[in-house]
Amino acid sequence: MKIKHLKVSALFMTAALLTSSCVGSFSLFNRVAKWNMRATNCKFLNEIIFLLISPVYAVCTVVDALVLNTIEFWTGNNPLAQKVGTTQDIMGQDGRYYAVTTLKDGYEIKNPEGEIIRFVYDKKNNSWSQIQDGKKTEVFRFNDDGTIQAHLNDGSTIRVTPDAAGLFETRMAVSGACFYATR
Repeated sequence: MKIKHLKVSALFMTAALLTSSCVGSFSLFNRVAKWNMRATNCKFLNEIIFLLISPVYAVCTVVDALVLNTIEFWTGNNPLAQKVGTTQDIMGQDGRYYAVTTLKDGYEIKNPEGEIIRFVYDKKNNSWSQIQDGKKTEVFRFNDDGTIQAHLNDGSTIRVTPDAAGLFETRMAVSGACFYATR
């Protein structure tokens, strides 16, 4: 009797370990579903399309579950989840619209005057850099100890924590503000 309970417990423990935290984003399935919902302006025609292509949903689910979500689990990003090449108009804090294009390694931002700035991620150094007028400048780097090394406009660097206190400290350093604490 005890061996039976041990086997059942071992089976449940194994199932819990194998099925936790690797669900993934199912981006291929979601792309097909989004396309299907917007295929026509008539929801009845979209339903007919759904019924006709329903085997495609099954194939997409299997590909997502076995291939794409596995890649996403081990690498941290899904190849289909990135919208490389898409451009969005984003309103800046100044009320003007900026064209932001998603690149494979970062973003390209075009301001209303036509100037282009690129922000690129260097996987080897775990850092983000700014490229403007052909000049590449590192903006910040993620350190192995969990801190962020930010490069300031005057050429100095500051090491901060990736939280609200670190953001505040960086803003104060950029604006040149100094605070002294006394007891």
